[in-house]
Amino acid sequence: MRKRPYRNGEIWDFEAEMELNNNDSRYRQQAVILGLDGGTTSTVCVCIPFNYTCTDNNVNSEDGPLPEPPSVLARAVAGCSNHNSVGETAARETLERVMAEALLRSGSTRSAVLAVCLAVSGVNHPTDEYRILSWLRQIFPSHVRLFVQNDSVAALASGTMGKLHGCVLIAGTGTIAYGYTEDGRKARAAGAGPVLGDWGSGYGIAAQALTAIVRAHDGRGPHTALTNCILHALDLSSPDELIGWTYEDPSWARIAALVPYVVSCAEAGDQVANRILLDAVQELASSVKAVVRRLGLCGEDGTDHFPLVMVGGVLEANKRWDIGKEVINCISKDFPGAVPIHPKVEPAVGAALLAWNFLMRQSRKDAIRS
Repeated sequence: MRKRPYRNGEIWDFEAEMELNNNDSRYRQQAVILGLDGGTTSTVCVCIPFNYTCTDNNVNSEDGPLPEPPSVLARAVAGCSNHNSVGETAARETLERVMAEALLRSGSTRSAVLAVCLAVSGVNHPTDEYRILSWLRQIFPSHVRLFVQNDSVAALASGTMGKLHGCVLIAGTGTIAYGYTEDGRKARAAGAGPVLGDWGSGYGIAAQALTAIVRAHDGRGPHTALTNCILHALDLSSPDELIGWTYEDPSWARIAALVPYVVSCAEAGDQVANRILLDAVQELASSVKAVVRRLGLCGEDGTDHFPLVMVGGVLEANKRWDIGKEVINCISKDFPGAVPIHPKVEPAVGAALLAWNFLMRQSRKDAIRS
């Protein structure tokens, strides 16, 4: 394997020892795939095996059903890898470390990797993809297939087991709606970050709650139970102290962590908190509706079925005020064919399955031609 010029060579020191310990000529590493889901809050990398066996059943057609995907060999977690949040240098180091950790835990090295699918927030333009692909090519051998996507693509694939069709709504710290048609057309809505209006996201909900507290304190807005609830949670004595708390560290995830308190106040009957959540539902639903209409996922009469994958902490409510359920109800009024899916695997696995599906179909094509 060729040496790479990238600066963090020590990250891969484990490979030399691993290959030295397995220098028996009979030793051959299992082929693997890496799937990454990189967001504003955390980055997850999973390692899955790839083993294509040519049989009569799986080479009859290039487009026939694929076998069940394999289970995860190893999983690693790191911090934020969105270059818009932490800068390109820190994002690269986070991604490289989490990939190395996943390979180490699986007992593999880069020489065993067949494909890497890296799905990260902040990949919004072909120039973003090209920059990350160029960096990945410095790390992995030339035979490795590399895929770079927005993190929403991996989230969609986590609900469709690697098939790119339908719409995904992500609502966690940030929010985005992303859709694909079966012929490869795609569209997105929202996902522009808090400054440009990720309304409906965890950040958006919590920021509105903080604003409502300040307005109530000033006499510019109605009284709200959010004041006592959030001040108590933050161990603050006055709304005036919210200013210092907020700007001391205005990170998106830190603000978004206040969403459960907004939900609790809404469930207790606070009208301000309820209005904030109702507005969030409308914003999230409108993002999905925009994508569905642009791609025609609902068909000409608006009733065609399509998968609607729901991902993110805001949509995973376990209380009476269920934001995700309300969003689905709102969407279904216009598009009754929407089929809500709450993925059983995490987005990092979805990213790995995208690469796994590609390699399986490519192997099938090669077997048919040979």
